[in-house]
Amino acid sequence: MPCALCGDIIPTEVARCPACGAWARRRDFRAVGVAVFMLLGFNAFVALGSGISLLRLEAPLRGSTHDTYDPGGTEHALAPYSDVFLIGGVMAGVTGLLYLAWLWRAYGQSPGPHRHRRAWVVFGWLCPVVNLWLPPRLVYDVWVNSGRYRVAERHAAALVVAGWWACVLTGIGLARMFSGGHGVQTLADARFSVHVGVAAAAFQALAAALCMATVFQITRLQIARDS
Repeated sequence: MPCALCGDIIPTEVARCPACGAWARRRDFRAVGVAVFMLLGFNAFVALGSGISLLRLEAPLRGSTHDTYDPGGTEHALAPYSDVFLIGGVMAGVTGLLYLAWLWRAYGQSPGPHRHRRAWVVFGWLCPVVNLWLPPRLVYDVWVNSGRYRVAERHAAALVVAGWWACVLTGIGLARMFSGGHGVQTLADARFSVHVGVAAAAFQALAAALCMATVFQITRLQIARDS
């Protein structure tokens, strides 16, 4: 493959250009893909841990009655989880910046045809309303254009991408519902808040896991093609 810096041909068995010493593009793209994959794994781990920790609060609530229920203690126990979801959102934002850099590179390297211009890789996440449906279409285009797929395999890739995006939107909505809850003054409200928090963490962990699958497959296909 040609060197991005000097244009000399880099043999497939070496990682640096023999003329200028620059890293091969496939090596750099693999490094970015691995970094995104690991950050997504960390996000999934944190979300899963939050969900399991919240789930442990359900047992005391299940054994409580309206007479023995303590609203103050429950509110004190649930308050830190709003901060956990906030920190998880910040971590997801940092991961998203690196993910955008990876997707920009992957979109440019995929042979096409593409339904949208490359600039939409960035603007598609920023434009209101458009960002509700365009990002998964971009990821799907990159995935199926990076390899040769039969119709059934394209449908399977579409299901993974659709599942990932549905989990992303559901996890964000449930996390906001949990953080902006109406209090835990009654036992029913407390149980509902715990269930919402557990569901939010579960959907966020599943979204990160499905995104890891897309990053792995696209990176593997594009590196194999370049080699």
